[in-house]
Amino acid sequence: MNSSKHTELANHAWSVADLLRGDYKQSDYGKVILPFTVLRRLECVLEPTREKVTQIAEQYKDRDIDADRFLRRASGHSFYNTSNLTLKKIAADPQSAAKNLTVYVGAFSDNARGVLDRFEFAQQIKRLDSAGLLYQVIGKFTDLDLRPEVVPNHNMGYIFEELIRRFSEQSNETAGEHFTPREVIQLMVRLLVAPDGDALQLPGAVRTVLDPACGTGGMLSAMDDLITELNPDATVEVFGQELNPESWAICRSDLMIKGQDPENIRFGNSFSDDGHKRKSFDYMLANPPFGVEWKKVKDEVTDEHEKLGDAGRFGAGLPRINDGSLLFLQHMISKMKPVDVDGGGGSRLAIVFNGSPLFTGAAGSGESEIRRWILENDWLEGIVALPDQLFYNTGISTYFWILTNRKSPDHKGKVVLLDARDQWQKMRKSLGDKRKELGKEHIATVVKLYGEALEAAGDAEHPLHGKVKVFRNEDFGYQRITVERPLKLRFEVTEDTLAALEVSKAIQRLPQAGVLADAFKSVMGASWSTKQEAWLALKDAVVAAGGTWPTGAPFNKALREVIGVRDPEGEVQRVKGEPEPDGELRDYENVPLGEDIEEYLSREVHPHVPDAWIDHTKTKVGYEIPFTRHFYVYEPPRPLAEINAELKALEAEIQGLLGEVTE
Repeated sequence: MNSSKHTELANHAWSVADLLRGDYKQSDYGKVILPFTVLRRLECVLEPTREKVTQIAEQYKDRDIDADRFLRRASGHSFYNTSNLTLKKIAADPQSAAKNLTVYVGAFSDNARGVLDRFEFAQQIKRLDSAGLLYQVIGKFTDLDLRPEVVPNHNMGYIFEELIRRFSEQSNETAGEHFTPREVIQLMVRLLVAPDGDALQLPGAVRTVLDPACGTGGMLSAMDDLITELNPDATVEVFGQELNPESWAICRSDLMIKGQDPENIRFGNSFSDDGHKRKSFDYMLANPPFGVEWKKVKDEVTDEHEKLGDAGRFGAGLPRINDGSLLFLQHMISKMKPVDVDGGGGSRLAIVFNGSPLFTGAAGSGESEIRRWILENDWLEGIVALPDQLFYNTGISTYFWILTNRKSPDHKGKVVLLDARDQWQKMRKSLGDKRKELGKEHIATVVKLYGEALEAAGDAEHPLHGKVKVFRNEDFGYQRITVERPLKLRFEVTEDTLAALEVSKAIQRLPQAGVLADAFKSVMGASWSTKQEAWLALKDAVVAAGGTWPTGAPFNKALREVIGVRDPEGEVQRVKGEPEPDGELRDYENVPLGEDIEEYLSREVHPHVPDAWIDHTKTKVGYEIPFTRHFYVYEPPRPLAEINAELKALEAEIQGLLGEVTE
């Protein structure tokens, strides 16, 4: 089926909006159209075995036997409907449409009925009936031919995605939170599976796949299709979890029709309610929403991080509250299969990120610690930069992160960075923010280059040598050092000093604060180069004014703040004999991991500030992946003569046009 055909079918389903206009808000159209499309698809799939199922249902009606497995066998699917009703029959009796449709939906097996319940379908039936629209809407869908021989499962996914995209546009939601462009998925699954091609072709191969943010199930379906394409005899078991009820229902119904176990698609939040606890998988892939905060599950995630540590999913660290992307990655890593002593087992996973997880967070932050954990465990195999304007809901740059705990020997200790930002073609018609797409030749080029990345990076003659680079894990690490400089002060009494004295709480609390003020006025304009000289002079002034010199650290600190003035030529202040650091002059430097930081200080800092030193107690190790920096190519500015010539040509052109106007 070509794209125009599934668009035509989607248009037919969406034409119901014409009936709903006035009784429904535009943002609510999808609440009717999506469940009716699912219902019609289920009906079309079950049509060939409908009579057989009703016969079995009648046969076991009065027996004290659970006929579920017999009904499943009769239907040829994991779901069934025991009613003699059809949408066409229901539409033919407008007066009883609501009653009959409720009976019809109730006759589905529990798993299929659960899908419709997530759409709150019963409420929509009542609402449509009250508006006198129910039988008309049903009639519209009876004309929609969604039989599998007309609309294969793969194309049905396109129809659902097109409907969701329209629903999201009408309700001002984000379509990209529910599904990913199919050609992006095709590239992702091929990069994920490519190294395992030989193993997947072995007889009796069984593989499990998880998507913890599965949306409508496009990624799971693509993985199923690719593995069975490589080995028709392979068994693929897919698992997923989804928070959006409509997406969950569509994903569950789609996989149910394909013969997968619908119970493997769990509803709920993967962070606070892991639907696949204590399970591990061969492959995992996800496109979690970009930059979405995790405040709603903060208590559960923080509790697991603090109480379980490395025994839980989030032991490495917690990212900032406004972006949960790296939580998804930790969640997936926790479900990797262990590698056995012979090198078997293990898992591969791929996830779509924006640029933020590459570098956000300084050394010691949650994000940096998560990157450190991944790189020091040698799990990151590669990162692929994708073209911008590739997704429906954002035009920003995106990246595939590919991780595995069973790297090939030549990849151990290394990370591949692949720049595929120029691999795209312009779409004939934009969809939301999506203006570019990956063609088949682009996907083939990227997959091939990723497979030969080590050779391409090491061969300057390779045609795509500049598009791939290979680094050691530790190349992304750095030491965040704190460079201190001594606090240097001179001491003086000025009008500003007296003003500061009046607002200093530590001094104003003293019983003789007034005497101190009078004493300071008596030495107005005085200046001292050392603290000792200043204190002696001020003490004499206070005694001369009839007061006593206060003692104690709080007073001495407050006094220094009042009369001390920063001066590059001033006296170095000391604490217990050691230079006191000046917080205003404090600086930070990132030193490559493995480099001697004292040597770095001598080479890079001391030539400019000889009195600087490193506070080793504050040194932290951080990790970041500055992808764009590694692929930056300097483009020199155009010569001034060329620019000047262009300006003169434009000026002459303008003069010519003005001359034509005045003639």
